[in-house]
Amino acid sequence: MPSVDTAEPQAIYRDEAGTLSVALAGSWSADRAPRLEKLIGEIAAHLQRGVPVRLDLSDVTRLDTLGAYVLNRLKARQQRGGASLEIVSRRPEHGVLLAEVKVHDQDKLRPPDRFSLVGLLANIGEAVVRFGRDMVGGAMFLGEVVVASSAVVLGPRKFRGPSLVNQIELIAFNGAPIIMLISFLVGCIVSQQGIFQLQQFGATAFVVNLTGILVLRELSVLLTSIMIAGRSGSAFTAEIGSMKMREEIDALRVMGLDPIEVLVVPRILALIISLPILTFISSMAGLTGAGLVAWLYGGIGVDTFLARLQSVITWKHFAVGLIKAPFMAFIIGLIASIEGLAVKGSAESLGRQVTASVVKAIFMVIVVDGLFAMFFASIEF
Repeated sequence: MPSVDTAEPQAIYRDEAGTLSVALAGSWSADRAPRLEKLIGEIAAHLQRGVPVRLDLSDVTRLDTLGAYVLNRLKARQQRGGASLEIVSRRPEHGVLLAEVKVHDQDKLRPPDRFSLVGLLANIGEAVVRFGRDMVGGAMFLGEVVVASSAVVLGPRKFRGPSLVNQIELIAFNGAPIIMLISFLVGCIVSQQGIFQLQQFGATAFVVNLTGILVLRELSVLLTSIMIAGRSGSAFTAEIGSMKMREEIDALRVMGLDPIEVLVVPRILALIISLPILTFISSMAGLTGAGLVAWLYGGIGVDTFLARLQSVITWKHFAVGLIKAPFMAFIIGLIASIEGLAVKGSAESLGRQVTASVVKAIFMVIVVDGLFAMFFASIEF
């Protein structure tokens, strides 16, 4: 004989004082899905309009969510048709499962929102509220970072030097080739387009001014920051988020360690050290690409390019990019750490926070660059 758990689903029909009683038996589970669908169809065919029906699950040996779902679906169909159908059982766990599946079975998809002025204003309001909460949360997290950094300064033995060196290697050393390549290509493109436009006015030589000032003041630090936000910022969020998912951060707290001090401070400090170095490398690569294109397309020799560059570029142009870099690095590290610690317990949450980290970091980098541009213009620096 087959075991109880593997018994085929059955339905026995009885007429009890004008009520159709259907005694169910066997295993009503997912591994019997084809048989369950067939049996539900047979039960529906036996139902008559106006005749009360009672389904008795007392002899059902196994009931899972699939079995509960098909029974609730049958009951809902009968009730929509105006018929009376009752599901009973002597086993309380059956009622609990049917109640849970019933709640989810009755969930309806939210209808698509139609455009309206009220809805638009509501969405704008929600966005403003979210932005305010992000700003408050960022300020609070900034305070935690400052406190943790102060603790490291007051107790240098707490600082993890190997972690800092490892992060500098990952950010600066491993990231230098791709940043050099991107900056070189952008320098080539800017120089080429500048030459083509300036040739119309017989001012080809001014391409040195254009590329030199643009690369040193804006492009090098902006390109480097965007690349680091996409490369290292996303890595920080993924690393910290994975630790949050595996409850490793909670384990650090249980061990008496501050996660901000252990995980966040070394990463932010590594970014602050690495980004100016990468900005300098990016500037040199961009000027190299600009000089190469100026020689090939504009007929400007290397000696002429360097001499004019030396006469046009002052230390202020060189300093502007390097001054911006630590601020950009701090913002990238702060946003990446906040989003990493905001990860919940699912892979979907991790992907969502990594995406938010990159988008927010790039947005804030561009905003800060614009603020710096206005500030330096106002002080004529």
